[in-house]
Amino acid sequence: MSTNNTKTSRRWLLHVGVAIIVLYCLAPFYWMVVSAFRRPSDQGDNSPFPSPLSFENFNAVFSPDVGFERSLANSLVVASITTLFTLLFGTFAAYTIARLDFRGKGVVAGIIIATAMFPGISLIIPLLKLFTDIGWINTYQAMILPSLSFALPLAVWTLATFFRQMPKELEEAAMVDGLTRGQAFRKIIIPLAAPGMFTTAILTFIAVWNEFIIALSMVNEKSMQTATVAISRFTGITGFDTPFGTQMAAGVIVTVPLVVVVLIFQRRIIAGLTAGGVK
Repeated sequence: MSTNNTKTSRRWLLHVGVAIIVLYCLAPFYWMVVSAFRRPSDQGDNSPFPSPLSFENFNAVFSPDVGFERSLANSLVVASITTLFTLLFGTFAAYTIARLDFRGKGVVAGIIIATAMFPGISLIIPLLKLFTDIGWINTYQAMILPSLSFALPLAVWTLATFFRQMPKELEEAAMVDGLTRGQAFRKIIIPLAAPGMFTTAILTFIAVWNEFIIALSMVNEKSMQTATVAISRFTGITGFDTPFGTQMAAGVIVTVPLVVVVLIFQRRIIAGLTAGGVK
């Protein structure tokens, strides 16, 4: 009887612990949503629900003089292209490191993972000078290339671990049947690696979509700024008030699509994160 009580207590403690963690993670997002639906004059209110419900902040975000739709489109372009190139280059690099033997392989792998350890702010100044000299300021490539350099190491390391867990016999059997290594990679390995590649794509897209310091440094034209930069430059509904409400409304607009994507594809994301750990 005592054993059953102990198991029940542990189960309840586990549930309570999970509930506390979930509440801790969701509390900021909940307060952001509540603040977004408050009137500008009610932003100092500490009530847990907006009363009355107001859409003034959302109307202000999409007012013609703000141009937030253009900023959202810029974020989508930068995040999508960066994700595409990260998958393209990262998959080939990861497969090379995981499957092929060549001189200096360990050094190359070490350099790739070491580049992920550099703080992004330390590279902004040299990149800013380089892009200024070649005329890339206020262009998409000035945001895509730096983001790509930060996203690639993580993608390569993640996918290389995934490829190492795949039995080499798969490719060997395909080559015995007459396929070249390239054909075996394209027809056998890529379909099996789809969960890991999908997870890498989602994580890369989210990271680039939320990126701020690169977009802030490389762009000074309003028409080219991304959503995160646009939010930081909001001036409020009147132009003089503290823009808490409009920033919270824009934050909801930027965050909700990511939440929806994660909820829809959560099974694939979890499958991709765990599949590489099981041989």
